[in-house]
This record gives sequence, structure tokens and C-alpha cells, in this order.
Amino acid sequence: MSGDYSLSDVLQRLYENQEALQAAIMELTLLVEEQGAQEVGGNVRGALWTMGENAGHIKQGLARLNNRNTD
Repeated sequence: MSGDYSLSDVLQRLYENQEALQAAIMELTLLVEEQGAQEVGGNVRGALWTMGENAGHIKQGLARLNNRNTD
């Protein structure tokens, strides 16, 4: 039970939340673009791209953290 609130578990859940928010925001972006707001959609896609780039770094950091905890 103590592992449920470990640093690596909390960070993993934050990462999963980020992924879920990205998916939800993309759904809203598609809806906005269908209504003709292409510029807004482009701006949101730029922000989502940054989130995606950061997600890769976060995932690598989590993997390293988890490897340290198992050593």
C-alpha cells in the first residue's frame, strides 16, 4: 500500500493526467476547427505539440526513477 503514494507513482499519475488532458483538448480543438476557428485550432495544436515533446522527457525521467527504485 505504501507504493501507492510513492514519488514515482504520483509522477506516473500526473503523466497519465497530462495524456488525458491532451486527448480531451484535441477533441475540443477538432470541434472548434469544424466551426471555422482555424487560427485558434493552430494555436492549440502548437501548445499540444509542446506538451507532447515534454511528455517524452517525463516518460524517460519516470523510467529512470523507476529503475533506481528497483536497484
